[in-house]
Amino acid sequence: MKEAENNKLGWMLDDALRMPETRYAILLSADGLLMAHSDAIRRDDAERQAAAMSGLQSLARSTADFCGDASTPWRQTVSEFDDGYVFLVAAGSGAYVAVSASQKVDMEAVSFRLQELVQRLGKELTAPPRESAGGAS
Repeated sequence: MKEAENNKLGWMLDDALRMPETRYAILLSADGLLMAHSDAIRRDDAERQAAAMSGLQSLARSTADFCGDASTPWRQTVSEFDDGYVFLVAAGSGAYVAVSASQKVDMEAVSFRLQELVQRLGKELTAPPRESAGGAS
């Protein structure tokens, strides 16, 4: 039961994966903390991927000037591998959704579905700012 309490938004990610050839989904904060994960991925694997995806989005955002304007907001990164794709999209202020899929996936459909998910969930996908751990006791 504790896992379900810590993964309250996981059902939303599972809903987004109801497409052929999708595998896993995670929701993460900008600093790489796992916020939710689909049922198909174990929590420890999801946490490791969240940390990696945080670095990936940071690298992608730092290349905006290569696209023409350094102030251009980053929206999505797609990485291709022999066995499939990883889609990483902005999901609100300080939150990101990552989805993995096989090589046979309809890339346009996944991108569209992720944008629908981000719009539908709105504020629920926005990561609250972290509070300082050190404070007066």
